[in-house]
Amino acid sequence: MADQEFIPADSTRNIREAEPARNLAVAVYILQALVFFTGGITALAGVIVNYIKLDEVTGTWIEPHFRWQIRTFWLGLFWTVLGTITTILLIGWLILLLTSIWLIYRVVKGALALNDRTAP
Repeated sequence: MADQEFIPADSTRNIREAEPARNLAVAVYILQALVFFTGGITALAGVIVNYIKLDEVTGTWIEPHFRWQIRTFWLGLFWTVLGTITTILLIGWLILLLTSIWLIYRVVKGALALNDRTAP
């Protein structure tokens, strides 16, 4: 009896209710991944979705993903702008390269955690 895991009676209902929000998180990870091909417009669309739906996911296991995605957008934007401004000094190219690697890491780590139903 001690080896059995406690499963609340309404656990399937909670999973069903979180499924649309999970699908939104998947969509935003895809939009963030497409940033390299669209010049950033898809990341902007994704962060708008995050802000619009944030109240609906507050308190669920999806909320950390939305916050992760929002933070990824703003930090990525900051470092991209800084890298672009400093390309004339050549250091900007390194900043842009590192920002790209960091963005790929954030999207992959977040998507894998979402797949495992854990926080990133």
